[in-house]
Formats: sequence, structure tokens, C-alpha cells
Amino acid sequence: MNNNIAIIPARGGSKRIPKKNIKKFNGKPMIYWPISVLKKSKLFKKIIVSTDDTQIAKIASKYGAEVPFKRPKKLSNDFAVTSDVMSHALNYLNKKGENYDYVCCVYATNPFLKVQHLK
Repeated sequence: MNNNIAIIPARGGSKRIPKKNIKKFNGKPMIYWPISVLKKSKLFKKIIVSTDDTQIAKIASKYGAEVPFKRPKKLSNDFAVTSDVMSHALNYLNKKGENYDYVCCVYATNPFLKVQHLK
């Protein structure tokens, strides 16, 4: 089995498009699309969502992603950068004894992602 992880950063506080990560796109919440492609690719041992939002967490879990923690407020504001969010997620998992060979960051608002893009 592969030892790769996909991390989807998805905070709840978007200012320009509120709740953009779970807005409907073609009948499904936006976050559904990358989760489904990541699962279909079979490239990842684990798919997690890093979020501060309970509703995003619930929807992501419904579609097969794991939400093992709630992202801290200091990483959920307008000034938080993706690299810090990714580091937080990996540090959390590392403390649980989980280590991965490869890490892939995929944004929740990526409905046109294809398996061949990942490969």
C-alpha cells in the first residue's frame, strides 16, 4: 500500500464568497469534488481536511475524508498561509505516530481536478 497523504485546507471564514468550500457546484458541495477524485486515484493512504468549521468537517467526513482535528484559530484567519496549515496537520499526525512519504495539498475549491493531474 502507498504511504501518501492528501491534505485539503478548508477554512470556514471566506470573506469574498462565504462558505465557498461547501457551496453547491453541479449539485454537490464544492469540497466533494476533490475528495472524490483523491479517493478514485487510489494514490493516498489517507485524505484529511484541515478546517476550523464544524459544517465543513461534517460534509467532508460524509464524503470520505477524515477530519482528525479542528484547526486552531491562529491558522484560520485571513493571514494564515497554506504552508503553516500543512505543517500543523503533519505535526499533529506525526505526534500520533503517523509519517508519510509524500504529501499532496489539494484545495477544496478545485472541482475540475482529474486523476491524471495527480498522477
